[in-house]
Formats: sequence, structure tokens, C-alpha cells
Amino acid sequence: MSEESRKSVSGIKKWSSLFVMALVFGLIAGIVMYGVNRIAGQVFGEPQSQETVSVPQTSTVQVISSDDSGGVVEVAKNAMPSVVTISTMSVEEMRSFFGGTFQYEVEGAGTGVIVGENDSELLIATNNHVVEGASSLSVGFVDESSVAGEVKGTDVNNDLAVVAVKLSDIPADTLNLIKIATIGDSDELELGQPVVAIGNALGYGQSVTTGCVSALNRSLSLTDESGTTIQSTGLIQTDAAINPGNSGGALLNMKGELIGINEAKTESTSSGGSVDNIGFAIPIDKAEDSLKDLMNLKTREKVDPSQASYLGIEGQSVDSQVTQVYGIPSGVIVTSVVSGGPAEAAGIQKGDIITQLDGRSVTSMDQLKNVLQYYAAGETVSIAVQRSNSGQYEEQTLTITLGSAADASQQ
Repeated sequence: MSEESRKSVSGIKKWSSLFVMALVFGLIAGIVMYGVNRIAGQVFGEPQSQETVSVPQTSTVQVISSDDSGGVVEVAKNAMPSVVTISTMSVEEMRSFFGGTFQYEVEGAGTGVIVGENDSELLIATNNHVVEGASSLSVGFVDESSVAGEVKGTDVNNDLAVVAVKLSDIPADTLNLIKIATIGDSDELELGQPVVAIGNALGYGQSVTTGCVSALNRSLSLTDESGTTIQSTGLIQTDAAINPGNSGGALLNMKGELIGINEAKTESTSSGGSVDNIGFAIPIDKAEDSLKDLMNLKTREKVDPSQASYLGIEGQSVDSQVTQVYGIPSGVIVTSVVSGGPAEAAGIQKGDIITQLDGRSVTSMDQLKNVLQYYAAGETVSIAVQRSNSGQYEEQTLTITLGSAADASQQ
């Protein structure tokens, strides 16, 4: 028998795991700004709106080797200027032990990716659940500077949002450092392909994790902070660690191209068992059309209470369970229309389901009320409703002139 050493055989431990979704966006006390970036140019193509978004005529992408850790280092260096931290403040209401309710402020942390600019704004993609209910937000860049931002638009059904920052508010030195992300092709992804995730994990600032594409076309049920549940489909599954605060961050291929917007992770099963390394991202090819539309919306600020508007309806939210069981579109179902009010004048009827206001998606009464805070009485905007016709819902776009909330309170 030979004197050569025998090779040892390592045992393989089998772990069984089932999983349920947990949203990545964490409410995290303490805001740490460590942010990111912009280059002159626009990745998604030129929008057809009143705002002009710049578009790079040519784009050169450096192919980075994935054979060693050096490739990940280069991906991170090149991408960091395109990733930002997003810190939010929201107001929540709690019932008092002695009766009544009181309000308190809650801090939140998330991530965003710079995807374009127009003549006056830097445009940042993130998740809707990162900015949902935020009364104010700030954006942190790669040099640790931070400026105030505004939610330009949201797409609740796809869990996407665009945040705008005024270029005039960004320090000149920061403008020279930041850049717009280079967009990749998520339709070309293959199982096992290496990827890099960057995000504001736990609100501590940007961190980098690596892994591979574990699966494609995953479907999950997600519930945001407002309680709105959506069915998120066509997701990229990855074992690159995605943690609370990573929501809205970048999932990159080894060319340093943006292939996904990080959204959520799985952390436990329905029976309480834990699972590891199962995260999800929205493919950039799926997100692109929605982000284009949101980037072309007019950026708005909340109006003064003296200018507050109203629709002249009473309504109820249509949640995802009702949608699944009865086939009713999600949105706000109109339970009554105020006689002589703006909604009646616009042709809105009892039973209509409001799904959009001025191009902004509406999935609940709370969200409709939040959207109205950005519109003054007297403004004329479009409103999309789903109306039942012989049992089939058909979309109609109406025009409504918003009434004054002060007048409504006197009725």
C-alpha cells in the first residue's frame, strides 16, 4: 500500500429552510450620512416632458474581472459615487394609556441610486417603502455631505420611487465627485453570475456585500409601513447580503453596471426557523419604464394648510386580499360622492376605484390623503378611476378641479 497521505472527506451538514418575506427597510435611530453621486448624463433615455433630462451620447464600461477580490474592489470604487444614503423623518400616531392619541417622530434609513438629472435636479431611484409616509428626507453623498430632497413620484405597485435634489443645493465639490449609475441589462442575467450589493445597511453608512444570482423571476408578497400589501413579481434572488437599510440600493454586475434595485430579504420561516442569504432585487429592465415616468413628474412640495385641497368623496381602501378574492382593482373605492363637490363635477361616481391622481399611484385612503397634501385648492389635475361595466372594470381618466378643504369643513 502506498505511503501517500489519504485525503480526508469533509461532512456536509444539511440545513432545511423555508422562508417568508421581511421588508428590508428598517426604522433605525441615528442618521449616519455617507453618500453618493452623479455624472453629467442620463441613463434611461430622453423623457418626453416639460423637464429636460440629459442623456450621455456614448458610454464606455470597464469590464472588471470577477476572478478575485480585486474585481469587487473596483466595482465598489466605481459605483460608490452613484449610491446615496436616504434618511427620513415620519410622524406616527400612538394611543395613549390615558386615552386619546399622541404623535411622535420616527427616523428611518434607506438607500438610493443616482439615475439621472434634468436642468435643475439630480434624480435618485429608491423603493417606495423607503420614503412612504416621510414628512421630510435628506440625501447623503459619497463625501458625507447631505442635502434635503423631495419625493418626486412613487409607484406603489412596483415598490419604486424617485427622489429629487436641487442641483443648486449640492456643493460644487460634491458635484465633481458624484455620478449617474451605468445601467446594465438584467434580462441577460444567468444563475450563478457574480453580483455586488451596495447599501446603507442598518443606517451605518454604505457597505458592500458580494454573492451571485441565486434565482430569477421570484414572486413575493410585500407589506410596507403603511400596511399596504403588494405582490412583487419577476424579482432577482441573490445570496449577497441585503439587510435593513439596504432597500433602494444598487445590485451590480461585475462590469459595475446597475442591474437591480435592492428591495427585501427573507429572514425566517412561518414556523420561526431562520434562513440566511436570501435577498431580492427589482430587475432594472422591469423598473426602467416606471422610473422614466416618475422622473418626468413635476417635483412638488407640501402646500400651506391655508391652500389645502379636497376631492369631495368618502372612500375605503381596497387591499390586496379583496383584490385577490373578488378581482377588484386595488386603490380607493368611492363609497359616496359629496353633492356639488369637485368629484361630482368631474364625473366621479359611487363605486369607482381611484387608482391615480396626477399620474401618482394611489393604493389606500391614507396614501390619497398624503398625495393631496402636495396640491393646492383650485388646481386642475387628472384622476384615473376603474369603473365597473357589466362586471368588468375599465379605466377612465377624468379631469378634476380640486376644492378648498376650508370650504369642505363648513359643509
